[in-house]
Amino acid sequence: MSAPLRADGLRCSLGRRTVLTDVSLSAKPGETIGVVGPNGSGKSTLLRALAGILRLAGGEVLVDGVRLDRLTARQRAQRVALVPQEEDLPADFLVGEFVALGTTPYRAPWSGGGDGEREAVADALSSVDLSGFEDRPVDRLSGGERRRVLLARGFAQRTPLLLLDEPTNHLDVHHRLQLLRLVRGSGKTCVLSLHDLSLAAAACDRILVLHEGTARPATAPGEALTPEVVRAVFGVEATPVAHPRTGRTHLLIDDPSTEDDSCDDASSY
Repeated sequence: MSAPLRADGLRCSLGRRTVLTDVSLSAKPGETIGVVGPNGSGKSTLLRALAGILRLAGGEVLVDGVRLDRLTARQRAQRVALVPQEEDLPADFLVGEFVALGTTPYRAPWSGGGDGEREAVADALSSVDLSGFEDRPVDRLSGGERRRVLLARGFAQRTPLLLLDEPTNHLDVHHRLQLLRLVRGSGKTCVLSLHDLSLAAAACDRILVLHEGTARPATAPGEALTPEVVRAVFGVEATPVAHPRTGRTHLLIDDPSTEDDSCDDASSY
């Protein structure tokens, strides 16, 4: 499965406001890239640009060496799947019908689904721990179940490049870890935005940090999320510590504005 991604000199605007300037990113086949940054730093905007949905004010995005803006919508949808942070699910759909929308790019015009579609839907639902949900109305799902149904539609699209915007939102701890293991083991090239710096460090090969309209180069987690970078970008203090069992580095996060160090305001990520 080969879908190398390259984005060069991206400039993204929303209306008259420039959100991102001169952002470049490359991803090797099968690599998982995390995108982190404060609220409003442009994480969702970047993913929409990488998906070819947002018209660029400058730069270019290439998948397998082909510029996305030179492809039809169907051709793009066969190469790139974007799972947005929020999306309203149609209330009158069943789960299986909604997930089956991910197979649309591969259907002939006016054709219906068949055994291949049902198999793709079942596999996608199984991957997010929702086997047997095909006939359940989407308006009867919990917030976490709705999130996993959105992810299942993205997996059903069967693209080699997967873009996930805050995929762990509304998920409990078990399903967060399950999702990240799934992404890592899928063989897909994946770019995902995350708020949780520890999850990003644990799940990603490299991390791109967005700050003040631009991006630092995507580097290994230990280099991307140094205490100095975390302080400058997020305004908090980060202390790397090794997990006593796994040896994996975690971050202890503390609010530097707290005067009383005895207060229990530190968070472990």
